[in-house]
Amino acid sequence: MQDALTILRRLRRPRLLIRAARAGLAEYRRDVHLRRTLGGEAPQRCGPALIRLIEIETDLNDARLRKCASYSVARHVEVLVAMMGEAQLLRPAQ
Repeated sequence: MQDALTILRRLRRPRLLIRAARAGLAEYRRDVHLRRTLGGEAPQRCGPALIRLIEIETDLNDARLRKCASYSVARHVEVLVAMMGEAQLLRPAQ
């Protein structure tokens, strides 16, 4: 199984989504945003949180590609911001 950071490096998403997420990254606060993004209590460690975020983002991207009416660009950017924030926190630990 690949680690979370390797999965992130291999992700290919539209440039506009990534740019929007990078713009929001400066305001990312784990204690506030992660709980809202995951819809409940945030895991203490970055690794498990990042794995959950990757699963959520994969579902969102699938909905985007299928052009589902329920797809939310704002939600997708929110999850990408959280993924980037958690990855930044995880990298120094490794």
